[in-house]
Amino acid sequence: MNLTESGDIVQWPETHYVFVEKTGVIPRIAPEAWEVAIGLVPQLAEKSQISWRMSLYKMPPSTYRAGFVVAEKPNMVPAGMQYELFGGGKYSRFVLTGPYSDLPAATRRVFEIVAQRGIATRDDFCIESYVSDPRSRPEEKLITEILIPTA
Repeated sequence: MNLTESGDIVQWPETHYVFVEKTGVIPRIAPEAWEVAIGLVPQLAEKSQISWRMSLYKMPPSTYRAGFVVAEKPNMVPAGMQYELFGGGKYSRFVLTGPYSDLPAATRRVFEIVAQRGIATRDDFCIESYVSDPRSRPEEKLITEILIPTA
C-alpha cells in the first residue's frame, strides 16, 4: 500500500457538496451510496458543474455520504440527493496512491497514526477526496486524499 504518513495540516475550504447519505456499517453502506450517487450523475450534470468526487464519513453513528463537489450552490438537486455547503476547516491529510480497494486498510492505518501521534481531532466529518478520475487513470495510479478533522 502506497500511503503518505506525514499527516500534513491543510485548510479545507467551504465546498458546495451534493450527496447521497446512508447510515449503518460503512463498508456495507458505502458501495450502496456510491451506486445511487453515480446513477444520479446524468441528472446532476444537467443542472450543475461537477468538479470532483468526494465522500464524507463520521462515527458514531456511522454516517457515510457519497457525492460530488459542484462549482456553486445548485438550484435543484436530483431526488435522492441532498445539498450542503460543507464548512471545511483544519485537517490532517494523508495521501493514498493506488486502487480504491486499498482504502479500508489505508483508513485503518491513518486512524492508527492519528492515535499513535496523539493528534487532537474535532467532531466533524472525515473526507476522502478522489483527486484522480478512475475512468482516465490506471487503478494503481489513483490518488485519494484521506483527511481527518483536527482541533
